[in-house]
This record gives sequence, C-alpha cells and structure tokens, in this order.
Amino acid sequence: MKKIKVLALGALLAGFSISCQKDAVTADNQELTKEVSQEILSKLSSVGVDPTGAKYDVMVLPGGETREVISVSDLNFAVDELKKMADLAVMEDGLNRQYRTTNLVSSSRRTIDILGFTGSGNALTSKMRTALQWAVNNYNRINTTLNFRLTFGTNHTDSSIDMVVYNNNRSGGGGSAGFPTSAGAPHKYIQINAGTDSFNTNVVEHVMTHEIGHSIGLRHTDYFNRNCDGINEGDGGVGAIHIPGTPTGIDSSSIMISCFSGNEDGEFNGNDVTALEYLY
Repeated sequence: MKKIKVLALGALLAGFSISCQKDAVTADNQELTKEVSQEILSKLSSVGVDPTGAKYDVMVLPGGETREVISVSDLNFAVDELKKMADLAVMEDGLNRQYRTTNLVSSSRRTIDILGFTGSGNALTSKMRTALQWAVNNYNRINTTLNFRLTFGTNHTDSSIDMVVYNNNRSGGGGSAGFPTSAGAPHKYIQINAGTDSFNTNVVEHVMTHEIGHSIGLRHTDYFNRNCDGINEGDGGVGAIHIPGTPTGIDSSSIMISCFSGNEDGEFNGNDVTALEYLY
C-alpha cells in the first residue's frame, strides 16, 4: 500500500514534508533562509514539540496575504502565539497519563463557524467542498458540545469566522493546520494541498477531518513514533496528554494517524469518538 504523508498542521498551532516512500508526494514549501533561534527551539520543546527540522516558512492566506511562521512537521506556529503557549504550558493533573494538546477550545467557543473558501486563487475544488461537508458531518454526528456550522464563500477575514479551509495550491497530498490558541480559540486557517484532489472523496474527507482535529486540539496518535518515518515529534511533559479511555500505543486506524493511504474511508474509529466525547 502506498503511504502519503499528511503534510503540515498549521499554526499550533498543525505539514510533514518527508515522504514515507520514495514514490510518495512531498510539498514544495517555500523556506526562508533565516535561522531559527535557540529560544524558539526551546519554546517548541516546552510545548511538547520536537524542534528537529524547525524552519521559518511563509504561509499564504486566501487573497495572497502572507504570514511568517515556524514550520515543524505538519505544524505551523505564529511566533507570538508560540511564546504565549510556552509561558502558559503547565502539566495538567487529574488525567491518566489518542493524545491532545495543552490548549483546547474553550466552552464559550464551541459553536464553530467554518468557511470553505471559494475565492479566486485559493478556491476549494468541487471534490474538496464535498469532502469538507462530510468532514463537518463527522464531527456534528457524535455526542460532543462542539457544533460546526459550515458555509462557503470568500469573506475569510470576517471576525465571526472561526476556521477557514482553503486550497493552498501546493503539490502533494495532505494539508496543514494548527492547535487551539492560548485564548481557547480553534486554529483558524486550514490549508489543503492541491494534490489532495487527485485522491477519491473519502481520502480527501480523511485529510479534512484530520486537520480539523488538530485545530481543536488532537495530536497524532503516533506522535512518539510516526508510522511513515519513525520520527518522535516530542512530548516534553506537556502538549501530548493521553486521553483516558484510548490506547497509549499507536492506533493505526485512527483519523489522527500521521500518514494516510490511498484507501482511507474518512471516518472516525471508535477511539477517535471516545477521545472527542471525553474532551468535549
């Protein structure tokens, strides 16, 4: 079975760019030449992320606006938000040490308005729009306090929009997102690589559901030993907290496994549902 890397989570606050086989597709991310400081590397470690391979990158938003981020695996971190997270990172008690981040979506933000972007240059394809609807349905049909309201349009800067899913026009299958902010908001921008459209709708649904999962606080189920390349993304005591009732080992059928194949069905497994219903 050919495995394809799920590429980038987003600001973590979410592209893995290393393929798991020589014929897997990789992203052609634009890399900045500026060296990542030791301070930033330390802050990544403090929020439970292995800083190996961290680099500056440019995230292009719908409409062409650019933002400088720190890119590690399929995670993109805004520097200011990373610093806030590092300052607030504490070990949480009361949990029996599926995995989650330190930050979750706060109780006041759990009606989540998600925009599928249709504007010129970064529009989701027809298949991507269908897959996004299916992904939203995945979350809305389970028993949580989260309620996703999906619309399609172009007004991604509207303050009422909590998540924006758009086509970043990059090659390769996969996407990128991020983790909730220190203020309890879901990560806003979810990028879907243009190459993902070459897969069937169920696989695209899998990628969409996966990246939304990061945006509300789910880590990879194999973060400690990614099944594509064996890399340990890092724990550090915070930022990769075991969710009670789910396996501590690798859950290869989870929607949150780090890599995906060409025959995914796009659905949660039982452990995914247990994790989400426990958290929310």
